[in-house]
Amino acid sequence: MQYFRKRWKSEGGYREFLVIAVPLILSTGAWAVQHFVDRMFLSWYSAEAIAASLPAGILNFCIMSLFIGTASYVSTFVAQYYGAGSLHRIGPAVWQGVYVSIFGGIVLICLIPFAWPIFSLIAHDPLTQRYEVEYFRILCLGAGPAIAATALSGFFSGRGRTWPVMWVNALATAVNLILDYALIFGNWGFPEMGIKGAGIATVFSGIFSFLAFLALICTADHNRTYQTIKGWKPEKEMLLRLLRFGFPSGVQFFLDMAGITMFILLVGRLGTVSLAATNIALNISTLAFMPMIGSGIAISVLVGQHLGRNRPDLAQNSVYSGFHMAFTYMTIIAAAYVLIPDIFVLPFVAKADPERFAEIYRIAVILLRFVALYSIFDTMNLIFSSAIKGAGDTRYVMFMVVITSTLVLVIPTYLAVVVLGYGLMVPWVTFSAYIIVLSFMFFFRFLGGKWKSMRVIEMPVGAESIAHRA
Repeated sequence: MQYFRKRWKSEGGYREFLVIAVPLILSTGAWAVQHFVDRMFLSWYSAEAIAASLPAGILNFCIMSLFIGTASYVSTFVAQYYGAGSLHRIGPAVWQGVYVSIFGGIVLICLIPFAWPIFSLIAHDPLTQRYEVEYFRILCLGAGPAIAATALSGFFSGRGRTWPVMWVNALATAVNLILDYALIFGNWGFPEMGIKGAGIATVFSGIFSFLAFLALICTADHNRTYQTIKGWKPEKEMLLRLLRFGFPSGVQFFLDMAGITMFILLVGRLGTVSLAATNIALNISTLAFMPMIGSGIAISVLVGQHLGRNRPDLAQNSVYSGFHMAFTYMTIIAAAYVLIPDIFVLPFVAKADPERFAEIYRIAVILLRFVALYSIFDTMNLIFSSAIKGAGDTRYVMFMVVITSTLVLVIPTYLAVVVLGYGLMVPWVTFSAYIIVLSFMFFFRFLGGKWKSMRVIEMPVGAESIAHRA
């Protein structure tokens, strides 16, 4: 108890972590609820709709993640500028992320004509394939504002002012869920649009987030202190630095999502039942995983701020404080997946066709045991990768994801499903192994300590020299 009290009050302790992390956890938790309810509504609509939603949605997000990972890395720039006291550089850093977002939005729009050829290669059943194409096209149309919103949110999270992020994301979730209910089923006088309605709701939610963050940032006070309006012009040197450090983060995010996307698409070859059960299990896992993303963002912010102050000792202390809290939470959730799985699975089958969903339900309960196992290791994965990324060690993270995703996830899953003809359980074993191997890769990199001497910003004149820049 004395250790806990000491750790609670100390710099880099539990209290400091929770002050920043709780709003972010609630924020990413709201995103998890949004997607949980979104998939739940689609499972009520039809088995084909829920089967199509995750392949199309995750392929869209996979491509977006390249730009989200790059643009959102401005939060690390903001954190280190804030820690170093260079407040006037924060606004320009945020705007460089917005320019990355604009380019990303254009790329996603250009992919719309290729939706049908892409999903025809996957060989899902015809109705599921049609739904995948419809959903993917709509999500691509609204990608730009959603990416830009992640860049703008870095203005708040990087400074440790995380409550605005929570409120904007909570309101955006409300917008999405209300439109989901109206447009999927045709309630309140709206047309019944099924999976198209779910896509439109997601797009409008992203637009709302972007406009809300933009309005909050572009105030006179913020402009005076952080140059949030004056600093709108592109800065070649800073943009190149954002790409140098942020692009590997984006590539890592993209390849991580690409590996998971390939896993889902290959599982889809086993049939609608296997695909739907996998979608439900992965969707349930977001209830635990998405709040952990909030913890990971908090860790990156704290590491960035303390390194900006040249206090790697406090940065390390913050990481372990975050890990203790996250591990405790994830262990409780993992136990619930095993002991009371019905609580998580029943909402998906509550209003679905009982005959069609009986087998899906049975398999989903089994898959939750895999989720329980890898979720505990995912805590190490997320916390320690966020820590070294917060310092600027993004290329290591990228290379590890490339190697592990290829050798542990994608190739073994392909061999198991396509070549050897194994059933659903073997791919889930490879997926769990992927998470576990990654977790130890990042943990050992953190223990190595190279990240302590890294920075992503130019240090103020007279600041302590930095031994190494990534």
